[in-house]
Amino acid sequence: MNAPFSPADTLRAALAGLLDGLPPKRAAQAVDRLIANYRGATPTDAPILRDRADVAAYAAYRMPATFEAVRAALEAFAQAVPEWVPASHVDVGGGTGAAIWAATATWPGERDVTVLDWAEPALAIGRDIATANPALKNTRWQRARIGSALALDPADLVTVSYVLNELTAPDRTILVDAVAAAAQSVVIVEPGTPDGYTRVIEARDRLVTAGFRIAAPCPHSAACPIVPGTDWCHFSARVSRSSLHRQIKGGSLAYEDEKFSYVAATRLPVTPAPARVVRKPQIRKGQVLLDLCETEPSLRRTTVTKRHGDLYKAARDADWGDAWPPESD
Repeated sequence: MNAPFSPADTLRAALAGLLDGLPPKRAAQAVDRLIANYRGATPTDAPILRDRADVAAYAAYRMPATFEAVRAALEAFAQAVPEWVPASHVDVGGGTGAAIWAATATWPGERDVTVLDWAEPALAIGRDIATANPALKNTRWQRARIGSALALDPADLVTVSYVLNELTAPDRTILVDAVAAAAQSVVIVEPGTPDGYTRVIEARDRLVTAGFRIAAPCPHSAACPIVPGTDWCHFSARVSRSSLHRQIKGGSLAYEDEKFSYVAATRLPVTPAPARVVRKPQIRKGQVLLDLCETEPSLRRTTVTKRHGDLYKAARDADWGDAWPPESD
């Protein structure tokens, strides 16, 4: 019997082949330069990813982390709309396609898929990698400038991952409004930093104003209860580290944790989680401390002890980002 198809494992295998023939030093230099560029000021009109070597190095380094972060966001969204499966998906600024791989991990099977990005080398490599995933064989890879002039066709699902940080504030507003006009459901993912969270909250507010309901991570569509400047909402996804990760960052751990902020919103009827675990649970002797965002909306710490029986067992298994309490079988 053949093993079930795993988008995550298949993606890792496809990425491993990208660096064949590229000297490790060249790959490390490309990643260092690209990271510095991404962390700098708003980019110019020139694509950040200049050629195939740039894209190969950066995809091998960053695509697994983007995949895991977007998959976590999509899975939380899918739990809030369990009967829904998108028939069409547009990935805005998708580059090499991490988000469309994440969508196939969440909702297996083929659908109408389009990836939009300005960097032709990224689209070319994304197209090559996608041949390893049967669900992506008919994906359209289209060159498009991501900004105020972007035109979007209607789609069931639109993803925008690690893109808003590359735009000016006015262009971010225009893009989110364009996405809201085209999409039935929207998932936006940004780095799990205070600035990333601020961009997500700005987008969230515009989506709510446009009539969307928040599906995740928030258990409500009201204003975020976090006081601006005091904290930020973010989550963590575990990522297997490639040999390129180890070459660049050093160390021997086989994994790293990708911090990300996100919002998933929809025009569909939605059942958000009753509460969301918004910090890593603290497991102590005989008790578990959970920091929750609740429906009211409010932030609250709850203590689950052995006297809570099965709920205590569930709390010990709970992870950062999980819905709480867990659904009964």
